[in-house]
Amino acid sequence: MNNWLFENPWWLLAGLIVIPVYYVMTASRSTVAFPSTEIMETIRMTWRTRLESLPVWLTCLAIVLIAIALARPQSPDATSKISREGIAIIMVIDRSGSMDARDLEKDYLNVNRLEVVKDVLRQFVMGESDSRDSDLDLSTDQDAAGTNGRLNDMIGLVTFSGFADSVCPLTLDHGNLVSTVEEVKLADQSEGGTAIGEGIGLAVERLRKSKIKSKVIILLTDGVNNAGKLDPLKAGDLAAVSNIKVYCIGAGTNGYAPIPVKNQFTGEMELLAMQVEIDEATLKAISEKTGGKYFRATDRDSLNRIYAEIDEMEQTEVSELQFLRFEEHYHGFAFAAVLLLVASTFLQLTVFRKLC
Repeated sequence: MNNWLFENPWWLLAGLIVIPVYYVMTASRSTVAFPSTEIMETIRMTWRTRLESLPVWLTCLAIVLIAIALARPQSPDATSKISREGIAIIMVIDRSGSMDARDLEKDYLNVNRLEVVKDVLRQFVMGESDSRDSDLDLSTDQDAAGTNGRLNDMIGLVTFSGFADSVCPLTLDHGNLVSTVEEVKLADQSEGGTAIGEGIGLAVERLRKSKIKSKVIILLTDGVNNAGKLDPLKAGDLAAVSNIKVYCIGAGTNGYAPIPVKNQFTGEMELLAMQVEIDEATLKAISEKTGGKYFRATDRDSLNRIYAEIDEMEQTEVSELQFLRFEEHYHGFAFAAVLLLVASTFLQLTVFRKLC
């Protein structure tokens, strides 16, 4: 019984309150007025008079057992014990308009940067190759750059363009996380800008609320901070003060990249070489001051290798013990309570029957 737990412990307190109330209401003796007690003193006490309160005590004991049964005593099944070891990770993803560039999947110009990033993120979290039906073969060498997944880690998602948005809180439900990642879309023109500092700041705020000691931010961007009120370097300072590592990834071409643009005359989309820039100096500074590392991804394969390297560097830190199954023990208490109530009722109707 040392390992027993109670699912609803408040029933125990309720049982303790009911017992004295019930006893006071039912255990009072019936009295008859006599002019003198001399005759009563000559009467010998019998076992019936000595045990006349027995039915009441049996009912009180039954109430205690019912309260215990309602509290649902249970013990963990040691065979179902699992050990969770993990860290808290916030993925911070740029979804600004420049992420529509078509340079990470070099053989397929109809696949933009954001779609490649979402696919690599799914593999990083789940540790599996892309099995979705597609007309394109986007597979990579998993033996060279694959991961086993982060199934024991609490992972969340923050996206940003002109402002930052917490898309998914820290969770172990990685299936739901991946589904949320799939729903991330490019920002429209009304959300123009790249608020890198806001993205890091929001991720820091989410991680600071977590009780897990080891915390990591993985930031991916293809641009320069040009929106938001929080400077990226100051956001990095907040992360450093909070003991949060920041791994920064600069994705795509630093120069000219093919970006789809609508032709004003024909209305059709055309790929035009447009200048893009990655603020590598700032990203490196953020990584260094937080104990992280800066990476440069120019295509899908290098992006896979980067996430595989981060996976190797950030091993599990925190242990959490959980039990999947519990054995219930309320049945015996409920059965014993029924027997006591039956016995109490029987005694009150027979041996200890009262006339008034």
